[in-house]
Amino acid sequence: MRAPLSIILPTLDAAPALPGAFAALMEGLAAGLIREVIVSDGGSRDETAEIARAAGARLLTGAPGRGGQLRRGAEAAGGDWLLFLHADSWPAPGWAAVVATHMQRAPERAATFRLSFRARGAGARLTAGWANLRTRLFHLPYGDQGLLIPRALYARTGGFADIPLMEDVAMARALRRRLCLLDHLITTDASRYLARGWLRRGARNWLTLARYLAGTDPAKLARHYQRK
Repeated sequence: MRAPLSIILPTLDAAPALPGAFAALMEGLAAGLIREVIVSDGGSRDETAEIARAAGARLLTGAPGRGGQLRRGAEAAGGDWLLFLHADSWPAPGWAAVVATHMQRAPERAATFRLSFRARGAGARLTAGWANLRTRLFHLPYGDQGLLIPRALYARTGGFADIPLMEDVAMARALRRRLCLLDHLITTDASRYLARGWLRRGARNWLTLARYLAGTDPAKLARHYQRK
């Protein structure tokens, strides 16, 4: 029997983060869980492609835009389960057993990880705590929490929308209560929060989410988001 899990990593100049991502995924290979790792690149100009190939990942290239990159990765994947991860979000040790258990016990449900940051302090704890509470109460995780989903359910949702921003929220809204929160951490990079401040960055994310839910075009949101 072939391994069930295809992992999809969307990248754009992700060379600094990729070695850590691949190191975190090694236990899934050792457990016979991972069928393939697909790096869906959006035109990196750094060593992303070289690092991906050296790690044995399958490299796809195409237009930038996380929604489209995720969608292309899923279309190329051969696993019965898909795990979408950001290159700078790394599942904590022990993740393979947790994922395998979910796949066995909840074969028709998607799942996401509890968020934590690779940073210390109250800002990191409060931001992660809110993200996990939002996921538990409103079923609205962001992409840095990862998404584990059976292929059949992914197909029923229509897959990731090819939009430049909020593709993760669009997918979460399509899944609704078919998405659960795993009792396992994923750690993500905190550099953007540290550079701009936890409160300022968090408020910006809140405003972007509110505007999207109110119907603002994701392309307009993306232009504004990238200028900040």
